[in-house]
Amino acid sequence: MSLNTVAINQRMDKFDGHASVWLFGYGSLIFKADFPFIERRPASIAGWTRRFWQGSHDHRGTASAPGRVVTLAPEPGAVCHGMAYLVTPEEFAHLDYREKNGYLRLATDIRFEDGSSVEGLVYIATHENAAYLGPASERDIARQIAGARGPSGPNSKYLLELAKALRELGKFDAHVAEIEKHLLAFQAEA
Repeated sequence: MSLNTVAINQRMDKFDGHASVWLFGYGSLIFKADFPFIERRPASIAGWTRRFWQGSHDHRGTASAPGRVVTLAPEPGAVCHGMAYLVTPEEFAHLDYREKNGYLRLATDIRFEDGSSVEGLVYIATHENAAYLGPASERDIARQIAGARGPSGPNSKYLLELAKALRELGKFDAHVAEIEKHLLAFQAEA
């Protein structure tokens, strides 16, 4: 699959005709909502775990030195916490472009902290996309993040902002915390 997924996402018609759609964010969408939204609520999705396995050639790295950003990997019994946004369908033109580097829209059940749930959308970059980097040790991921920089700034800022946002939500993510620990150690050595 191509790096640019805008056209594929524009063909998703599941929510056509809806006045609004819930969008689940688990990475930069938690801390950087650069789009208008109607409502924002802490939420989670089941069966997925957050992983720094996606390459970023367009935001937090370059084609020759990609950064690493999060995607979701299927994991039975896992719960991924993040933030849900109620948006109008017009926002998907911007979101499809923002998430164009290998991410596809997927319909999913989103659960809110009050126990209610709704069907909405999430962007996931699977192993089938050209920017997918796959698993690595948290130390190796941190080292790659420490050295990557793209048009949206240092890759390290993405990681540190995500770790901070998860702490503010009161949600612990062992993968993110371990990478953050290694990154801070690398920065202290520099």
